Amino acid sequence: MYRIGVMVVFSLVLEANCFPDGAPVDACVKPRVNQPYHGQARPQSPETNPFQVLQSEADYGPGTQITVTIQGVSNFKGFLIQARDVASNEWIGSWIETPNTKIHSECSAITHADPKPKQSATLVWQAPQNTRGGEVYFTGTVLKEYSEFWSNLVSQVGS
Repeated sequence: MYRIGVMVVFSLVLEANCFPDGAPVDACVKPRVNQPYHGQARPQSPETNPFQVLQSEADYGPGTQITVTIQGVSNFKGFLIQARDVASNEWIGSWIETPNTKIHSECSAITHADPKPKQSATLVWQAPQNTRGGEVYFTGTVLKEYSEFWSNLVSQVGS
């Protein structure tokens, strides 16, 4: 009986702390791209989304840096944001590591590096040096709690 109790407690602790240091890189390439696999939990309805993903500008040239801000009316615990070229929808560019973030350069994504509640996150994306330029957008997931998250968010140009 003691073993079962320990296993149940361990399972609950494990579930509550899954990916406290960010989304795994394979989140970029799973069938449900940019969506966490949190058991039976599914993304919340877009109409209830309390978060915004804002980018400082849409156009980029060689080496351009664009600030991306995640903010909302409530705190959030995690995120996975990916940069995509508007014309090709391909992953593009790289991220500059900022406090409490982890970069997945394989798929031009950035994620949280700790499970602490956040009021906002300011991220910096950099266009490749060997590019002609174009337009970029940012897409991904913001997680309020393990089972409460919004996926397929798309950034808007704003401040």
